[in-house]
Amino acid sequence: MKRALVTGGSGDIGAAICARLAADGLHVIVHANSHLAKAERIAAAIRAGGGAAQAVAFDVTDPERTGQALQELLAAGPVQVLVNNAGIHDDAVMPAMKRAQWSRVIDVSLNGFFNVTQPLLMAMMATRWGRVINITSVAAQIGNRGQVNYAAAKAGLHGATKSLAIELASRGITVNAVAPGIIATAMTDGLFDKKAIASLVPMKRAGTPAEVAALVAFLASEQAGYLSGQVISINGAMA
Repeated sequence: MKRALVTGGSGDIGAAICARLAADGLHVIVHANSHLAKAERIAAAIRAGGGAAQAVAFDVTDPERTGQALQELLAAGPVQVLVNNAGIHDDAVMPAMKRAQWSRVIDVSLNGFFNVTQPLLMAMMATRWGRVINITSVAAQIGNRGQVNYAAAKAGLHGATKSLAIELASRGITVNAVAPGIIATAMTDGLFDKKAIASLVPMKRAGTPAEVAALVAFLASEQAGYLSGQVISINGAMA
């Protein structure tokens, strides 16, 4: 059974990805930072439904703790599917943005990507099969007022995705990014009312975590073996 690690697995999109990958037959490792109890509940629900799952907690911005946690996971075998879903936003227009807001958002998305991905690659490469899927954002493609830090972090992941895909192509490992638009989650609750969504999204609705999870599941599948180095938008036809 292949093993999948989903960072930020305790959030709405992360939980949907975990459930879908488990339904597709993967052993899912549900990651959280400060919400381990929620990750444990998600893993328990997967097991109750007949799937295989466990929960783990570490701060992706802490390279030492992350490295220790990953070595413990690798002791049980390689992680062949990695979904880098952990991310935060801390919004402010640039003239009013504090350095801490900039640094923290960059740290979670970009340094977190490195801290989690790099230690897993050698074991993944040894199997000559793997999937790295980075969850980014439409903000990285078209920008968003008040999110210079978030857009920069996610755009950085687009460049990392393309470069890493080239490095790993001969080893049977694909690397892709999924860039969601407005998705109905607790994080976006209150940020966009129906009128705003209708104005911004040609489909006139928010997407669902399950729709994002379905795309991730395809990229994690055997069928997506020749698809790599791509940034795939899922945003209801936003420009």
